[in-house]
Amino acid sequence: MFHFDVQGAVAKSSHASIPWLRYPYRQLDERAHFWPFDGGVVPPGKSAITEVYPALWKQMYPTDGRTPDQHDAYVIAGWLRQADRDGRLACFLHSALTPPERTIAEVGGWIPGVL
Repeated sequence: MFHFDVQGAVAKSSHASIPWLRYPYRQLDERAHFWPFDGGVVPPGKSAITEVYPALWKQMYPTDGRTPDQHDAYVIAGWLRQADRDGRLACFLHSALTPPERTIAEVGGWIPGVL
């Protein structure tokens, strides 16, 4: 019925990982904000958990001998740290979505930086 195993498909990863999000959601309770499902604005003092797309920024950082997976993690950590410090992160989390797009994002998810 479903054809998940094709080049570039993310369905297999999504279906494997989504059930695991329930555990941190329950454990972290009020300390975390699952963006965009909990809303587009992350309240002060909360950690944000969101889906990211390292390909948006991986060319900005040299690989320095890291494996592709290691480099993806490095890129995301580095970009998030840098974007939080200079204020760009807030812009990415408050992207210019139309009201219908925001409704879709709060149900189906969204990736910061992808419009």
